[in-house]
Amino acid sequence: MNSQSIDTNVKTEQKLISLLREKSTAQKFAMIRSLSQSTVMLSKRAIVRANQGIDDDQINIIFIDLHYGSELARQYKRNIDKKHENA
Repeated sequence: MNSQSIDTNVKTEQKLISLLREKSTAQKFAMIRSLSQSTVMLSKRAIVRANQGIDDDQINIIFIDLHYGSELARQYKRNIDKKHENA
């Protein structure tokens, strides 16, 4: 087996792959979901650190802009603005 990682010992990598193969689909999905949640949390934390004092809506707008594009961020902002107008 060729190593998939330049910084991991081949035997260690084989063991990790073996352990992953033993997991159920639900367990694998839970791991993926957890990693995704951690990634979103860390991204939003970095946005807050770079933009002190912004609210949750502004954090989400920046997050969407960075990860999904400015057009989607503009649409989200319009929806948020409408929600606030109707409140």
